[in-house]
Amino acid sequence: MRLTDELGKRRMLTVVKRTDFGVYLGTKDERVLLPKKEAPEGTEPGDSVEVFLYKDSDDRMIATTRVPAITLGGLAVLGVKDTGKIGAFLDWGLPKDLLLPFKEQTVRVKKGDRVLVSLYVDKSERLCATMKVYGMLRTDSPYKKDDAVEGIIYDTSEKFGAFVAVDNCYSALIPKREAYGELRVGDTVHGRVVKVKEDGKLDLSVREKAFIQMDADAQMILEKMKGLGGKLPFTDKAEPERIKRELGLSKSAFKRAVGKLLKEQKLQIMENSIEILKK
Repeated sequence: MRLTDELGKRRMLTVVKRTDFGVYLGTKDERVLLPKKEAPEGTEPGDSVEVFLYKDSDDRMIATTRVPAITLGGLAVLGVKDTGKIGAFLDWGLPKDLLLPFKEQTVRVKKGDRVLVSLYVDKSERLCATMKVYGMLRTDSPYKKDDAVEGIIYDTSEKFGAFVAVDNCYSALIPKREAYGELRVGDTVHGRVVKVKEDGKLDLSVREKAFIQMDADAQMILEKMKGLGGKLPFTDKAEPERIKRELGLSKSAFKRAVGKLLKEQKLQIMENSIEILKK
């Protein structure tokens, strides 16, 4: 086993030498330092210690007994601690923050964001993070149609919709036709499985079934109208794009909710507007 090949992994290594500033692990020919403050008390040559291998601020390989939030090839949601000239820096539980290069970001991130990433070794043999995790997500989820799920958005597409990692590991998509409201990278979403594809990937909706969702939509429309002085400046004949822009609803969902409110005599449709019916 070459230690340089174990970068980013947790490994059980043997203590080969003890010094005043720590212990060396590995073999006589290839070894790595475990600093004194990290070494278990009483560690002696011949003992085995489980460590994680990474590089310190001086780009030297070093061992730690700390358990990072992510290991090589794994997936984890990490917080952005800061940004700089070469990318963002993520908190992964080690003294040296993890670099997320600009080129590995699906959207430009900022301090305070939380993002789903994987860990890889770059061309300079440094550990870095990437948000481009589509090919790393699993397609063997236990979920079936109509199951409720939770996941994080890791990418968005004008053409396809919002890409979601259900349980931070299963591949899913909120198709554009189901992508209502503002869906941003880093958002945690609660959705419903509308389809399990043949390849195991999931299609999700962030909306309930139509007959359940209609009540929530109707209430939202009423609240919106109250905030606008009691009316909407358009009717159910408005263009779908305007309805979605103003209310985050499809035209069909809007018409269902308006129909419910009309039946309940809570509003009236005028020539160019919809108004709350005064009792």
